[in-house]
Amino acid sequence: MKAFVLDGYGNSDKVRAGVMPDPEAREDDVLVQVHAAGVNLLDAKIRDGEFKLILPYRLPVILGNDVAGVVVRVGSQVRRFKPGDEVYARPGKDRIGAFAEFISMKEDDLALKPARLTMEEAASIPLVGLTAWQALIETAKLKEGQKVFIQAGSGGVGTFAVQLAKHVGATVATTTSTANIDLVKSLGADVVIDYRKDDFEKILHDYDVVLHSLDDETLKKSLRVLKPGGKLISISGPPDPDFAKEVGSPWILGPVMRVLSYRTRRAARRRHVSYSFLFMRASGDQLREITSLIDSGIIRPVVDRVFPFESTKEAMAYLETGRAKGKVVVRVR
Repeated sequence: MKAFVLDGYGNSDKVRAGVMPDPEAREDDVLVQVHAAGVNLLDAKIRDGEFKLILPYRLPVILGNDVAGVVVRVGSQVRRFKPGDEVYARPGKDRIGAFAEFISMKEDDLALKPARLTMEEAASIPLVGLTAWQALIETAKLKEGQKVFIQAGSGGVGTFAVQLAKHVGATVATTTSTANIDLVKSLGADVVIDYRKDDFEKILHDYDVVLHSLDDETLKKSLRVLKPGGKLISISGPPDPDFAKEVGSPWILGPVMRVLSYRTRRAARRRHVSYSFLFMRASGDQLREITSLIDSGIIRPVVDRVFPFESTKEAMAYLETGRAKGKVVVRVR
């Protein structure tokens, strides 16, 4: 099958279009013919080797962490899916490979595709949807009437998280550029800060939750907009000791992550708030919850551009410019 393969860590030169063996379906696996694949910054970070200590892939590996397609075969123990089903998923972290014609995944990681979405729209959802769900619903336990600051509201995670938080009944603040103010307002943002003109730290106060996705300086400022008892959940680091336990990292990485996050955790304690790092995990059950919100019209996908499969590397480069509104998707079939 055709695929985009990472041969070695470093940069885009290490990614090539090639031919790889078709994946096999184990007894609890579902083999999917890929119709579309979402592109994420995680793909670039894996390519660059940023996660090689905690995600030690055996190279060459096929990239791609978001998939929508059609089931072509199921393992003997699979009960929820059958050939012909239209599905979508974020493959488990050890089973990535959406930039290919076929992918095999565990049954528990998949859900039926939202009926009202195209394959391209569906492929834009799993990683950002699960990230937002696990940050806001599972970790923060966001409630009606609370205030949440979601950074980069026009980005992939941001466009989904703003809608999810608004559905919960929270007051939502976000940052974006001048060009995207109308977009994030249309998604439900109550307080929109143009980061090129204003400093969010001078505007936001006494927030219950911050979903952090930017740099270290923004993280420091974000701690200061939380009220005592507030929660900062970061998807961009630094990783903390709890994360090392979650991913089953070698024991030596626990102390390393403790050091990496020490200053942030200390600053959080001084302000009587909590800090946690989130590396989202695959979950078909949570995707089914997300599907119901999409099919009810509560959440809509935001797709910036769809690239042809042969332009997967260009799609990754476009996403890395930081100019995309919502998600970038590759049409595979």
